[in-house]
Amino acid sequence: MAYWLIKSEPSTYSWDQLVKDKQTFWDGVRNYAARNNLKAMKKGDELFFYHSNEGVEIVGIAKLAKEYYPDPTTDDDTWVVVDVKPVRKLKNPVSLTQIKADKRLANMALVRLGRLSVQPVTEKEWEIVLELAGEK
Repeated sequence: MAYWLIKSEPSTYSWDQLVKDKQTFWDGVRNYAARNNLKAMKKGDELFFYHSNEGVEIVGIAKLAKEYYPDPTTDDDTWVVVDVKPVRKLKNPVSLTQIKADKRLANMALVRLGRLSVQPVTEKEWEIVLELAGEK
């Protein structure tokens, strides 16, 4: 199993909306690196759900429900989507400020590649974020 982080502005699509929907396809990715990350995801992989621009924090954990397929919102076959479903809200959201302040997370993609909307998370980074969230 691998770990990932997906970003969404809460005003566009929030964690609460994912919980309400129970499952959704992750569309709108128009960056090749992020698209390649979607293609690398496997069913059952776990994902941090990150609110970008507003809130700027990891708020929940989702799971990959379906591997990549053509993005139904465009006729351009370059782009793909995956299906995600919520697992649980974090006990305490973990802010970008907290992540940047923790030296153990200095190499995390969220710190280094801040604008990338779909990014890998190492197992060690995953565990540290869960610790910061009060989950461990």
